Order: sequence, then structure tokens, then C-alpha cells
Amino acid sequence: MVAMASMLAACGGGSGGSGGETGNTGGSGGSGNSGGELKLAYVAWDSEIASTYVVKEVLEEKLNYKVTMLQVDAGPMWAGIADGSADAMVAAWLPTTHESYLETYGDRVEDLGPNLDGTRIGLVVPTYMEDINSIEDLKKSDVGAMVDHTITGIEPGAGIMMSSEKVLDDYELRSDWTLLESSSAAMAQQLQNAYADEKPIIVTGWTPHWMFAKMELKYLEDPLNVYGGDEQIHTFVRKGLQDDHADAYAMLDKFNWTPDDMAEVMVEIMDGKSPEQAAKDWVAANDDKVSAWVE
Repeated sequence: MVAMASMLAACGGGSGGSGGETGNTGGSGGSGNSGGELKLAYVAWDSEIASTYVVKEVLEEKLNYKVTMLQVDAGPMWAGIADGSADAMVAAWLPTTHESYLETYGDRVEDLGPNLDGTRIGLVVPTYMEDINSIEDLKKSDVGAMVDHTITGIEPGAGIMMSSEKVLDDYELRSDWTLLESSSAAMAQQLQNAYADEKPIIVTGWTPHWMFAKMELKYLEDPLNVYGGDEQIHTFVRKGLQDDHADAYAMLDKFNWTPDDMAEVMVEIMDGKSPEQAAKDWVAANDDKVSAWVE
């Protein structure tokens, strides 16, 4: 726990998901009035970069907070909310992806409920791979040979990676297949490179994600339901945030948007905008929705 808290503290001055400024560093104390300093923890998934930067923009521009962005892995993100070294996150995938973290930290954090419905995780391939439609197909020797028996994953410790490790065991693929650890950005780049040449590739994927807007992709069927069904993304805050920053707590409690909203921000970032600018533009273009979060 100490190591995780130290990691969060060390990340306070670091750069955000796609490299922009991260706000001002400072403690989380203060009154319930507008203004003060807050720390938002997030994982470097494109979806969570989009949502967290939008929340940062609203907190800073509408409620006059100074927000520090803490990019960490999933475990330290949850630990930071639990021990109070971070104030909030809008990046908890439930009930399946972050199930183990909820079991570990659930009694030390406050769940403000879902901020987005209709998420999904699983193994993803381009639609031009017509002969592979189910995880069961990975047992075929010719399918494995096409991709060197490799599934391209993301950061170790991510919920989807834990589920994918379980896939290797439950589908009896462990002896032949490798789950390659990388990063969310590296996975997406490998997918783009393969897609451009119509080469076979299998990746760990999730929606919402800009890659589904840029490429024709499909999830592999999961007859054993290892990845679970549709999920939600929840907002969690540290205990005591409502007392310290009532208006920020209320905004986070009301924060809710759609996969299409999130996709707009993700695509803008993918097309070259900084996360800060993409979030600023989305907030400016969606005043009615944002006003409902801060009223």
C-alpha cells in the first residue's frame, strides 16, 4: 500500500495520457466551497484519458479547481482513492474488469455509480479475418499459426489482461498461446499496422474505443463468458470528499455521458488534438449537458 501511494505521489507532476499539461500539484484539503486542489487518478486507456480530461476541464473552468492528473496502472489507481492520495477516478469498469480491485478496496472508497453504460471487453480481430469468430477457434492450429500464437495485450495488471489470462486457462490455450504485455497505445498501433496491410492479428479490446470508428473490427464470441457481458464505467471518490469539496463531489456524482460522447473526444485526440484541447472543445460544444453536471 505504501509503495502504491508513493507511486501516486510521484505521478503528481508527470505528464498525462497523451502528453499534455497535467494541472497544478497540491494537496486535497480545503473547504466545501468552489475552488481548491484535486487529484484525479486514471489509467492510460484512450477511453479514460477522454473522460478524465473532460472532468478536469469542467472542474477547472466551471468550479475553479486546480486539478492534478495522476496517470497510473489500475491497482495504484484504486489504492490511491482508498488511501486518500487521490480524490477521484471516473475509470472503474464493473462488474467484471475491475472486480478484484473492488473486492480489495471497496470498503475504503465511495461508489457514485455509473457514468457510462454499454461498455464491453474481449478479444478483437479485424472483420477480414472471416474464419475466426470465436475464442474456441484459437484451438485450431492454422489460426494459431497465422498470428504466431500471440494475443497482443496492454499493460500488465489491467483488468482485461487478468481476464485474458483466465481465457488461456479456461479455454485450455495456455500451452500454445502467449498473451503479450505491452501498452494501450502500443496495442492500438500494432492493430493499425496490421490492419493497413490486412494482416491477421488478435488483440485485447474494449468499447468505447476510437479503433472501432477507424477500423472494421469484431469481438470473438466468448461461449464460456469469461469476459462477462456489457459493463459500466463507475465514478469512485475517496471517503470524506463530500465534506471537503461538496461542489466537486456533486459534479462527479452527476457526471454521466454516452459512448458516442466519449468517442467524439477519443477521435479528436486520435486525429492530433491534445487531450486538454479535445476536452475543452467538447465541453464548449455541450453546454447543456455540462450545465446539468454543475447546477
